[in-house]
Amino acid sequence: MRRTLIAIAAAATALGVAHAQTAVGTGSHVFVTAQPTDVLSYNLIGVKITNGENKDIGEIKDLVLSKDTLAGYIVSVGGFLGMGEHYVVVSPSALKIFYLENDKKWTATMNATKEELKSAPEFKYEGRWKR
Repeated sequence: MRRTLIAIAAAATALGVAHAQTAVGTGSHVFVTAQPTDVLSYNLIGVKITNGENKDIGEIKDLVLSKDTLAGYIVSVGGFLGMGEHYVVVSPSALKIFYLENDKKWTATMNATKEELKSAPEFKYEGRWKR
């Protein structure tokens, strides 16, 4: 009887471990497949942003993630060699991101002027976002 109980306990433990490994290791929400149309964050950091007049209005400096969604782009406006930069957060829908096949590079456009971005509410890298 004792051997039977030990065998049942061992089997139950083994099934529990196997079940946990399956849920964590191969569950449908663990792994995803990157699609050819997806963009990797490192491709966007440093991308210059132009407007409809093909004027340089800023540069993507960072991404704002909220839970599992892209909440905004941190855009740097003005400044020179990292001095005097003004950061603003713009909505993901405000930027159009393109990959130029012929040039093998990413580009971004936005319907705004440099002055509009400079007058937008400033984002500061401080507190929990301090670099």
